[in-house]
Amino acid sequence: MSALLQDSLSVAILRMLAQEPDGTGVSLPRLGKRLGQGASVLMRRLTMMGDAAIGGVRGPGWVRVVQQDDRWVAHLLEAGRAQVGTLPPEDENRD
Repeated sequence: MSALLQDSLSVAILRMLAQEPDGTGVSLPRLGKRLGQGASVLMRRLTMMGDAAIGGVRGPGWVRVVQQDDRWVAHLLEAGRAQVGTLPPEDENRD
């Protein structure tokens, strides 16, 4: 299992993006408001969840972040949708 899937913020991002219709994304301000996180925290995590190489290691390619007009929008890719399908039901993660 990827270390990112053991992180509650990464899992929350995947779940939220999976709720959106295919082809649409979620703006970073909206994502941040719903998750209670700042844009810089989200950008760092989304970068790790994308396909960028960090320290010579390519990410899993679960998400893509694009700039649309004047806002950043996160999209769930097929690899990310496949990961969402492997997650336990949401209520099993709560303490």
